[in-house]
Amino acid sequence: MYKLNILLLAFLLAACNKQPTTEAPAAQKLTRDANGYYCLMTVVNHTGPKGQIILSDNKVLWFTSVRDTIAFTLSPEEPKNIAAIYVNDMADADWDNPGLDNWINARNAWYVLGSNRTGGMGAPETIPFSTKEKAALFAKKQGGTIYAFSAIPKKYISKTLP
Repeated sequence: MYKLNILLLAFLLAACNKQPTTEAPAAQKLTRDANGYYCLMTVVNHTGPKGQIILSDNKVLWFTSVRDTIAFTLSPEEPKNIAAIYVNDMADADWDNPGLDNWINARNAWYVLGSNRTGGMGAPETIPFSTKEKAALFAKKQGGTIYAFSAIPKKYISKTLP
């Protein structure tokens, strides 16, 4: 009986210490109604990859470029209650029409910085890919360096902070 009580106590303690799992909200499909957070322009009217940030209150913020999306996360003036960050997967997307629902988790993506492609607002772009191999193929053709989300140089992104 003593061993059973110890096992029961261990089970209860383990159950109490578990953190609740929170699942990130799903990416939203891009529509013509989406306006850029910084520029207030219609997002689908711009070329290159886009971004969306979903806040913990389920408010969706749209961005005409991935660079602006990441800049938002670094800006001390912007909200930090971010529930999810999504970017277009450019692995098989067309630059002029990168897609309405090919979203990937921005924190898991690979990025090419310093390529010869410019983003939706004509500025240097941070180009996302779902795999490092696809990013390397792009960089080989278009130039640039590959980074994981956490390794993107803040100096590169901070040039666009509002």
